[in-house]
Amino acid sequence: MVMVKATWVSILALAAFLLVVLVPAAEAVTCSPMQLSPCAAAITSSSPPSALCCAKLKEQTPCICGYMRNPSLRRYISSPNARKVSNTCKFPMPRC
Repeated sequence: MVMVKATWVSILALAAFLLVVLVPAAEAVTCSPMQLSPCAAAITSSSPPSALCCAKLKEQTPCICGYMRNPSLRRYISSPNARKVSNTCKFPMPRC
C-alpha cells in the first residue's frame, strides 16, 4: 500500500514538473485602458497612430472585447477612427 502511494506521488510530481517545463507560461497582460493612451490622438482625431500605439494595441489584444463591453469606452473603441488605427497598425479588431 505504501509503495502504491509512493508511485502515485512520483507520477504526479513528474507530471507537474513536465507541465511547468514544457508548457510555456502565458504572458500576463494588465487590462487597463490607460495602456492605450498612446493611441488617444489617433483615435480622437485624424492623426496617424505611432509605433508605440500599434505596439500597445497589439499588447492589449486580450482586453479589447472587455473594453468594447464597457459603455464608457465602447464609443472610442468602435469609432471609425479606431478602425482606421487598427487597419493602419494591421491589427484585426476581434469579434466579440
